[in-house]
Amino acid sequence: MTKPLIDPFQRAISYLRVSVTDRCDFRCVYCMSENMQFLPKKELLTLEELDRMCSAFVRLGVKKLRITGGEPLVRRDIMTFFRRMSRHLEAGDLHEVTLTTNGSQLSRFADDLYAAGIRRVNISLDTLDEAKFARVTRWGRLPQVLKGIDAAQKAGLKVKINTVALKGFNEDELFTLVDWCASRDMEITFIEVMPMGDLGGEDRVGQYWSLKDVRAELATRRTLTDIPKRTGGPARYVRVAETGQEIGFITPLSHNFCESCNRVRLTCTGELYMCLGQEDMADLRTPLRASDDDAGLEGAIRTAISHKPKGHDFDYSRARPEGQMTRHMSHTGG
Repeated sequence: MTKPLIDPFQRAISYLRVSVTDRCDFRCVYCMSENMQFLPKKELLTLEELDRMCSAFVRLGVKKLRITGGEPLVRRDIMTFFRRMSRHLEAGDLHEVTLTTNGSQLSRFADDLYAAGIRRVNISLDTLDEAKFARVTRWGRLPQVLKGIDAAQKAGLKVKINTVALKGFNEDELFTLVDWCASRDMEITFIEVMPMGDLGGEDRVGQYWSLKDVRAELATRRTLTDIPKRTGGPARYVRVAETGQEIGFITPLSHNFCESCNRVRLTCTGELYMCLGQEDMADLRTPLRASDDDAGLEGAIRTAISHKPKGHDFDYSRARPEGQMTRHMSHTGG
C-alpha cells in the first residue's frame, strides 16, 4: 500500500482538490443558479472525516492540497480542519495547503490561516467595477472582498487573483485588472468559462471568451514571454516585460491540459471525481464509514485512480456547450 498513485496513462497523482462545502455566500452566474438547493448537512463529511480522508491521500503520495467549495470559509469551524492539516506540513509529508476563496471572509480568517501554515490563497475576482461585481456574483459586495485582500496581504499570504474571462462583461477591464494586480504585487490567472451545471438560462456560448484572444489582446500593449513555471495546477504562465509580473492562463477549452493532469477532486460528500469534465466518480464515503481501519478506503482510492480518464470533452466549437456537465461547479469544487 506504499506505492504512489499512478493512473492508466502513467500520470502520478500528487494534487488533491477538496471541496469542504457546497454552500457559498455568493451566487456567481457561471457557478451557481440563484436559487440553489444545497445538500443536507448530514450528507457532508464531518471535519474529522475530511481529516481522515485527506490524510489517506497524503499517505498515498499527495503532496499538494487545495481547499475549495462553494466558499470554504463559510463552513462552521473550518479552521479546525486547517490546523489539523498543518501536522502534515510540519512533518514534510505535505508540501503545501492552499485555499481558493471568494475573499468575503478573509478579513476574519487571514491571520488564522497563516498561523495554520497556509502561505498562498487564490481569490476569485472578475471585475473591479462595484455594480458589475454585484451583477456577476448576484449577492456579493466588492468592498468586502477588497478588505479581505488587504487582510490577506497584511497577514503575509501571497495572493493570486483568478479571473473568469467573460465575453461582453470584463473585456473592457482586461488591462485595468492586470495593472491593478501588478500595482499590488499579485499574480493574475485568467480562466475560460466551463460548461457545468444548469444556470437558469445563462448563455454559456455567449459567455465564452477564448484565452487565445485574451492573450492576443494583452500582446497588443504588453511584451509577453512564455515561462516554464509550474505550480502543480493547470495554468500556463507568461511574464510581462514591462512590469515583471506573471500572468497565468487556464484553458480547458481552447488548449486543454489533460496530458499533464496530476489531480483529482474530492467533494464534500466523499465523491472522488477523477476528471472535472467527466461524470464518472467513486464513492469514498462508504468505505470510509465502513471501518475505522483505512485499508478499505486506500483500496477504494487506488481503484478510483485506475479509472482516471485520459481527458475531458469540453467543446464550444459547434456554438453549443458540448461535454456540458450536469453538476454545478460548486458541487465538485472551484
